[in-house]
Formats: sequence, structure tokens, C-alpha cells
Amino acid sequence: MTHVIIIGGGAIGLGLAYHLAGRVRVTVLERNQLTSGTSWHAAGIVGPLRATPNMTRLAMYAGELFPKLEDEVGLSTGYRKTGGYWLAREEARMDELHRIAALGRHFGLTPSVVGPDGVEVPGLALDGIIGALKVDEDANVNPVDLCMAYAKGARLKGADIREGVEVAKLLVEGGCIKGLRLADGAEMLADQVALCAGAWSKRLADRAGVALPLQAVEHMYVVTEPMAGLPNPYPVLRDLDRGIYIKGDAGKLVFGGFEPNAKCWNAFGPEGNRPFLELPEDWDQFTPFMEAALALVPGLEKAGIQHFMNGPESFTADTKPLIGQTPEIDNLYVAAGMNSVGVMSSAGVGRVLADWMLAGEPPMDLWEVDIARVDPRAAGQEHIETRMQEAVSDAFALHWPFKQAKAGRGLRTSALHARWAAQGAVFGVTAGWERGLWYARDNSERNLPYSVGAQAWYPVACREAAEMATGAVLLDLSPFGKFDVEGPGALAFLQHLTTANMDVPVGRAVYTLMINARGGIEADVTILRRGEAVFRITSGAATRWKDMAWLRRHAGGWDVRISDVTEDEVVIGVMGAKARDVLSAVSPDDLWAFPFSAARSVSISGKNALATRLSFVGELGWELWIPVSEAGEVFDALIAQGARPMGHFALDGCRIEKGFRHWGHDLGPEISPLEAGLGFAVDWSKEFLGKAALEAQRAAGLSRRLVLFDLPGHPLVLHDEPIRENGRVVGLTTSGARGVRTGKTLALGVVEIAPGEALAATAERKFEIEIAGRCYAADVLLRPPFDPKGERMRG
Repeated sequence: MTHVIIIGGGAIGLGLAYHLAGRVRVTVLERNQLTSGTSWHAAGIVGPLRATPNMTRLAMYAGELFPKLEDEVGLSTGYRKTGGYWLAREEARMDELHRIAALGRHFGLTPSVVGPDGVEVPGLALDGIIGALKVDEDANVNPVDLCMAYAKGARLKGADIREGVEVAKLLVEGGCIKGLRLADGAEMLADQVALCAGAWSKRLADRAGVALPLQAVEHMYVVTEPMAGLPNPYPVLRDLDRGIYIKGDAGKLVFGGFEPNAKCWNAFGPEGNRPFLELPEDWDQFTPFMEAALALVPGLEKAGIQHFMNGPESFTADTKPLIGQTPEIDNLYVAAGMNSVGVMSSAGVGRVLADWMLAGEPPMDLWEVDIARVDPRAAGQEHIETRMQEAVSDAFALHWPFKQAKAGRGLRTSALHARWAAQGAVFGVTAGWERGLWYARDNSERNLPYSVGAQAWYPVACREAAEMATGAVLLDLSPFGKFDVEGPGALAFLQHLTTANMDVPVGRAVYTLMINARGGIEADVTILRRGEAVFRITSGAATRWKDMAWLRRHAGGWDVRISDVTEDEVVIGVMGAKARDVLSAVSPDDLWAFPFSAARSVSISGKNALATRLSFVGELGWELWIPVSEAGEVFDALIAQGARPMGHFALDGCRIEKGFRHWGHDLGPEISPLEAGLGFAVDWSKEFLGKAALEAQRAAGLSRRLVLFDLPGHPLVLHDEPIRENGRVVGLTTSGARGVRTGKTLALGVVEIAPGEALAATAERKFEIEIAGRCYAADVLLRPPFDPKGERMRG
């Protein structure tokens, strides 16, 4: 029977044990006592509504499991619905609350946006409150009681839970977990290991070569003495624009907040191993939260303080959990960095990680929390400590569209970073890389304000894109993931792993997909055949580590070598009507007899480069692959010929005008190539992973389809907005942007269709998209609005 060892006896580890027990042999190892790390002092708020569909799906399961668990094991968890209010003091916050409410209603919750008079909690001073999101399903749970219920439930199903057992080292052999070594020197073997030790997970991960970007900080709340006249139950209050929460606790109030410039705490320092640790009171840090709570609940002024709780809590670099199989080590799983919502998350995380471990793949799209998203540099101690300046407060901070981090910048920069900067780049972070979002002509175009409506940078992006009509632009494409696959088995391996035919002439590039056994899209990539047994795979910047792990895990039994060469070369896109002219001016090579999807070695200003004729913007263009040491001279030569830089925002506006899909938004493991409109990338004449699932889907007929919408009302489309037909939600948007050449506001979204329904029939239906509390007419487009025949790109 499969043996799983879970390291950590807190809510996450015990929740996982509960869901695994009875299905495999489970051993839980806790270095001290159950709950003694951070679970024991958690506030115990259960909020089922999150900002994204999959996080909401995870969180909602707690409301189902916690009451059921009480009946199953005969122990109370203290779970009780209280309802709650998310308070807003800024108009932009109301936009965010409307968006979240719409998402919650789609998933069966009952949120409603109310005015100040709809906040039905006595004793509040609502000065400055302009509205709120009311969530009836908000609740509380007792963290320790919940953990004891998990433990009893797991033991009843056969789990072995041991306290006072410290793990010193993970044992790895051939890139696969084999077990662990205890602090007393004893070794335990396991088929799988789950690292669920919260802040204490990082040292074990570091020693095993696993990147785990989390950091413990001092996290504080105050418990009042009993207060007369409090409602019972007392709703959970989140004063988001002040960064605080307030909840009831048996006639008392508990209030705390999410600290800017949070104080880092060393989980491996002198007190790191002490159970049930309480850190010293820090009124300097807590005073802003105290003042905000007093302003909201004036009655607190007369209430005594029963307890000041300051305990360690782990946060991640991007304020999202770290869950899943580590890309570095097979069969080593992680669930850590819960950003102060571990108790609430323990149900959903426990269930999906258990299913993941048993099946070897996630049961749903978990990309936003997948540990495979992590750039190893993000786990560096200096970087992760710097990120705590804002990562903690980001939990409640307004999630402005296109908001950029300030702390911990410069994690990765291309070899041309200084040159892009000299061209006026206003940098942002995409997948850890500094990339020019747009290029400012002067200081007035630099520090542009955030907005929930029209974007201040949009005119600049339009100006950049317009250059392609008569000139040429340069794109920074260096961050894309790049992998070389070579060896006698390279062709057969890629034929098995991809949907398109890879047996093409040397020098040909092919767009293709890698799908899972269920037919879901794990990656969309371009593969260039560089030799008979040499291939170059190009994937997205954000999926670099995931894609490498996917290739490596499927390479067993194939005679291939796989190398990550992402940082060996700089990639510059040269796009626009004059792209050929610009390149011809600095190259002796014939750029006219150079067909689309072809790749050749060329000389640019005397430097060797690989030129591939491809375009993600729908214009005539080439991608130049240049050795890092020679890229600067090539860049300078192109600029001297009049090429101008174009930023990432303009690129995205061009992308959606062509209807090009983006993995992580429009594509993912729960949508198939047929549903995504990418059937052209499937070669049915060959065998490949996932083909059987696609054949079954093709035979049964599609029940949903990804389509491109035009919204003439020009709202700000982001993602996950409900798509309505006759008042009923029939899908969600996946991405949106305003075209920088057409001026159209466009969105991609998945909608339900009747079996066999043609795209033309879908286009005749009347859709609306609900965005920030309003519904906007949305017309399905039969063809992309920009150059629908692709004549410019292929000319």
C-alpha cells in the first residue's frame, strides 16, 4: 500500500491526512504538539468568497466539510455561520466588490452589494463607508477544535499521527523523494512526502533544492474583554481600506490587520522550535489597526483588552499559497504559505492535494496556487524578506487592474535591460522578469495613475502599435521559456507529447499543444526543428518551471536530453510593415525568400542570430535569437535603422485583436484544444498523449466553446466576468483588453453551446457580460477584427 508521510501537524497537514486516510497508508509527523506552530492562534475566520473562481471553489468546501466533520467524529469544530461585510471607503473598491459579488453568485453563494444603510451591525460608525459586500455565508471556526476533529477522523480511518518527532532532512534519490531522516538519525521510507510545516517548511525545502518563497512575519490581533450588547452571532467585518478585520468571539471582539512593512521573524532562530509561541506585544506596529478599529467601533474605547496575540504567520512572495508537486523533486508535495487563511483553506487544500497525490495530477485548475509557478530566485532570503514590505498588506489592499509590485523588484532582467530603459521603458513585472509595459516619451508618461476604468497608458500603447503600420517595432521576448530537446528519441518523444506533427523539415517552426490524459491543455508552445534530432521548444515566461517539469516527467524511457536554455539567448521581436526593410539594412541575408514559420541562421550587423518568422501581434515580423554577449550590438543596429520599442501592454492589445489565446487565462488543464478553437493544431493521423480523450469529445460533440466578443460599450474587461444569456450565466470571460489598432474592447470567454452548434449559430445568440455591477452587450465575432485572413503576418 502506498505510504505517504505528512510533515506538520497543523490544520493543513491534518486536513490532508483526513482526506488521504483510508485510501493510502498515512503517517503524520509533528515536531512538537498538534496545532503548536501557528494553527492554535489563528483567528478562525471562514470566508468562502474569494477573488477568483478556483480559489472560491477551494474555500467553499469548508462550509460543507466542517459541519459534516462534527457529525462524523463526534467532536465540535466550533463552526458557525455569522455572515459578514466587506466594507468599502473608495469608489474603486466598490468596483472590485461588484466583480467579486458576481463571481460568488455564479458559484451559488448569496453575496449582495449594499449601501451604508445595508450594513446591519449595531454600534458601528459608518462615516466614510460608501458601501459594502454582504456575504451571508461568512463564518467562524475554532482552529484547535477543528484540528482535533481532523486528527480523530484521520485516526479512525487508520492514520498514524506522531507528536514530538522532528524531521531533519528529506531523502532524495534520482530526482525522486524516498523518505526522510529524523532528528535522532532514524530514517523513514515513503512513496510520497507532503511538506505541510508552514513557516518551518522552508529549511527542509532549501536543503533539498526546492524553491519555497515564504517568510514568517509577526502577525497580531487583540481580544477584548466581554462587551455587553454585541449581536450574537457577530458578523465578520473587513474594513478593507483600513486593512483590518473584526469578528466576534463568545461576547468579545477580536480585531487585527494585515501589516504594511511586516516584521520578519526567523522560524529557525532561538525561539523557532518553541511550541505555542507568543511574541512580545508591539503597540508601535499595531497602533494603526487599533485606531482604525476604534473609529469603526467606538464602543471599543470602553472595552478592556483581555489578550494581545502576536504570533508567527507565513506569507508568500505573491500572497498566494504554495500547493502541489514540486517541479524539482518527484513525489514531493507541498502545502504551505497560506497567508493567514490556512485554517479556512485546510478543507479545500486537503481535498485537492489528496486527490492530486493519488492521481498524479491536480483534480482541477490550480495554476494560480501551483508551486510550479515559482521562480527559484523568488525564494532567496533577501528577496522574500523584502517582499514582506507589501505582501502581507496586499491581502486586503485594493487589487488595482495592472497593479505593479514595488518591493523586491529586479529579480530578473534581460541582458538588454539598460538599453530598453534608455528607450523610455516603464517597467513592470511579468513572471518575475522586468519588462517594458510601455515606453514614455517624457516624465508625464511615467507615473500614470491606476484606474478601474479607462487606462492612462492606453494612448501610449496605441501610439506604439501604430508604428507597425508604416514602420517597425522591437519587442522584448527574452523571458519566454526556451528548452532544447535532443537525442535519438527526440522526434518520437515530441510526437507522443504534442498534438501537431513534429516530423517537419529542418528549419520549420510548428505551433502545437501539450495536453493531459483528459484532453486539457498543459502548454501551448512553438517547436522549431533545428536538426534531425534537435528541437527548440518556446513556451510562456510564467510557465517556464512547470513546462520543464512536464517535459522531464514524461521523458522517462525516451532517449532524449532536455535543457533549459532560457537565459542563454536574448530574443528580440522585429515586427511591422518595415520589419523586412529594417533587417535587410543590417543583414546580407535574403529576407524576401523567407516563408512564414521558417527559421534560418542570419547575420545581423555582423553578429550571428537565428531568425524565426513568427508573430504574436499579427504583423509581418521575425523573432531574433541572439547570444547574450552579442545582443547589445544587434539592438543598437536595429534602433539606428529607425525601429522603435513597443511595450507589453500594446503587445497584449494586439494579441487579442488577432484572437490569439494565452495559457493561464484562455487556455489551461480544464479546456481542450477543440473547446479552445485550436483544432487546427491537432494531427489526428498520429498517436499522442490525450488523443483518446479528444476523440471521445469530438464524437460526443462539444458542450462549450471559447469565443471572441466585441463589447461596444467599452467597459474594462479583465477576466472571470459572468457571461449572460437571457439573464442566465452561461460562462465566464477568460481574458480581455482594448485593441490598440482597432479600438475595440474585446474579450475571450467560454460559453455553453448545444451539441454540434456551429460558431455561426453561437454568434447569432444575444449575450451580455456582467462587469462591476453592470451588464454590457457582447457580440460574438466570427473572425478576429484585425487582419482576419492573416495577410499582413504572412505577407
